[in-house]
Amino acid sequence: MNRRTFWGFTVPSVAVMLLLMVFPLLTTVWLGFQKLLLRDLNNPEWIGFDNYRDLLSDPEFWAAFRFTMVFVAIVVPVTMVMGLCTALLLDRVGRGRSVYLAALLLPFIVTPVVGSLVYKDLFERGGLLAWLWEVITDNPFAVNSGNVKWLIIIQAIWNVMPFAMITFFAGLQTLPEERVEAAAIDGADFWRNLWHVTLPHLRVLILFVGLITTMDMYRVYDQVFVWTGNRFTDAHTLQVYNVRIATAFDIGRLGKGNAMAVLTVIGIFVVLIPFLWRSYKDQIAERV
Repeated sequence: MNRRTFWGFTVPSVAVMLLLMVFPLLTTVWLGFQKLLLRDLNNPEWIGFDNYRDLLSDPEFWAAFRFTMVFVAIVVPVTMVMGLCTALLLDRVGRGRSVYLAALLLPFIVTPVVGSLVYKDLFERGGLLAWLWEVITDNPFAVNSGNVKWLIIIQAIWNVMPFAMITFFAGLQTLPEERVEAAAIDGADFWRNLWHVTLPHLRVLILFVGLITTMDMYRVYDQVFVWTGNRFTDAHTLQVYNVRIATAFDIGRLGKGNAMAVLTVIGIFVVLIPFLWRSYKDQIAERV
């Protein structure tokens, strides 16, 4: 390939990347150092690290940070384990597999806001689950600061699990039968087969699902906002907190919101370091 052809293919993609990724990121960093209000967008004022100091001294920020970490720590592993178990069951199903697969994929297909509204209605006064709770306990069910976090976590697992399931199920379809048969001949039971044959085969997909799910759960917004709105601030995630401070009281501290966005990007990178490091080690091992 000559130089002109190389640049002909490279320049458009680099230009698009700069336009859609690098330029917005640099703009966000720059706005994070400004005092910029929603009602006065034409007069930004340089204030240095004041927005960051404001954020790191805000108790609501740390409450949102703690819940986001708990949310990620619960939803990601539970989603991956449930997705793997469901994929293993589907792999053993013969008749009607397509029907089960379609039914299990429904939560992932439904728009998060719509799914959250339907799920929330089940617990509202007159909802099916609220009615069942009242029948069983003889007490009306009420969403409060004590249970709303668990309701959000359960709904997130229900919504994201199909992604892990379909990814692992696709990986199981590429598992050579010879390996499974050889393990069975050697006397391996289900658990040994799973540990020594299936999981090593799915290793790359496990990293992939963990990476994507962690990123999505760290920046989750829709489901949490539907459940909490401007209530239950101790159940807000970082993204809900960010939108709330950026649009609060028609003032909108956009500079502080952009500083929050920068911290979110940094946080995602920190959370993903174990996955990226493991992926890098696997790539090096494959080359050797």
